Amino acid sequence: MRRPLAFLRRLRRAGNFGLPSLQNPRYRLLRGLSFAVLASFAASALAGPPESAGLATSRTDLTPKDLARVIAVTRPTTDFSRPEQFELMQGGAGTSRKDVNRDAFSQSSANITFEEEGTFKLGNALFRKNWVSSPSSTQASDGLGPLFNERACQNCHLKDGRGHPPEGDTRTTSMFLRLARDASNEEEKAALADRKVLNFPDPVYGSQLQELAVPGLKGEGRMHVDYREEKVTLGDGSIVSLRKPSYTVDSLGYGPLDPHTRLSPRLTPPMIGLGLIEQIAPADILAHADPDDRDGDGISGKPNIVRDSRSGELTLGRFGWKAQTPSIREQAADAFSGDIGISTPEMPKSEGDCTAAEKPCLAMPNGVQKRLGPVEAPPPVMDLVTFYSQNLAVPARRDLDTRQVLAGKKLFYDMGCISCHAPKFVTRRDAPNKAQAFQLIWPYSDFLLHDMGPGLADGQAVGEATGSEWRTPPLWGIGLTEIVNGNNFFLHDGRARTLAEAILWHGGEARKARDRFAAADAVARDALVKFLESL
Repeated sequence: MRRPLAFLRRLRRAGNFGLPSLQNPRYRLLRGLSFAVLASFAASALAGPPESAGLATSRTDLTPKDLARVIAVTRPTTDFSRPEQFELMQGGAGTSRKDVNRDAFSQSSANITFEEEGTFKLGNALFRKNWVSSPSSTQASDGLGPLFNERACQNCHLKDGRGHPPEGDTRTTSMFLRLARDASNEEEKAALADRKVLNFPDPVYGSQLQELAVPGLKGEGRMHVDYREEKVTLGDGSIVSLRKPSYTVDSLGYGPLDPHTRLSPRLTPPMIGLGLIEQIAPADILAHADPDDRDGDGISGKPNIVRDSRSGELTLGRFGWKAQTPSIREQAADAFSGDIGISTPEMPKSEGDCTAAEKPCLAMPNGVQKRLGPVEAPPPVMDLVTFYSQNLAVPARRDLDTRQVLAGKKLFYDMGCISCHAPKFVTRRDAPNKAQAFQLIWPYSDFLLHDMGPGLADGQAVGEATGSEWRTPPLWGIGLTEIVNGNNFFLHDGRARTLAEAILWHGGEARKARDRFAAADAVARDALVKFLESL
């Protein structure tokens, strides 16, 4: 079943290391074939039982002519003398062209309607809303906790951007510790195999450490980070210091953690472009997958196949550091429950992440109002927050036509970075909202899981993701991190303080690309970083 997809994948990646190039006679022959014929070949070879929409391996939203256009426009470039057509607008027609400042990640998609702009603003108000403990005179705003990490979505996704690790004695509200253990018996192993669960929470502290609690209750504990500096010598003799973190929990409030529980720090990611990512056709993501490394390039990206919490069907995970969540709405419901302790139709537990072992937590009042339904955040709240999250615009590129940025882009391609950071996609033509339909976008991610080696491993399995595998994060907007968030902390736990440090932490499947960067001279390294800063 993988052969037609692998064939198309190799064709689309022509020019990459170990693959046919434009000068290769084999590539010239392939380029002469009709893309419509290729599409028909793939569809017939993959024929079989009906597939769920989330696992479709061919694009049913496009005509053969449109499919040929999509394949042609998303093929990686080989011309680095000038920017590509439409490259400035990396978020498609919804790209924000507004001034670059601290609000650069908080703009609405430029192509939504006037009425939708009003919906976006209502969603923004709920995203910023501070929830309060129950009971409260401000009905429909209570239900906080009882255990929580923050009172509002915006307090974690700072300015709709990324979080930061704790610094000094200050606690963090934008990086959390996920708690999970492996299956311990046959019943749990069967649940994992059937994808009914992603992993298993700590029996006392649940799936996430929550540092805060409502009045009358104590928090679960406090994350503590220790860093050890490690020197790395580059090819030109330059020395870079990388900080390696280790994590513990202080002041545990309800007894010890299970000895098999693993701690995984997770930095809150930027919110931009989520609605566009949601509308990338599953077939286009799966076309990049090569779990058995059949093409021998050392890159073995694989999807995280999960169950949709609403339909129960298997689908493609594409959000979260381990690609464990299939939709923006489910991601929002998980955050409401785990971070704020607010129940939703998708996750109706009003006690949030409280466990049976935390009896004082279970005894606290909740914020369910009969007139509003059985949950604290009813469907209209979820509708508005989801719409807001789907329509945060990607900022336009900057300086993309300078000589240094173009040189850095060529190095990014030549070093093999695009093997995981796939530059371009075209979203589904039948997207529910026209603003996200049939858009050429430049996220620089394949949204697949990759083994990043022992240096970045957290030991925590999440669905199909092993303890050393992570989803390739999109890179758009990464150059605005300091402007928006006032810092430059990168990777899943913010250990990297510069983009160069983030690259040097890459291991596993990315080791060859990392070594090429480390072996390059300072001029080349600076050019590659400048390219990243232009995104």
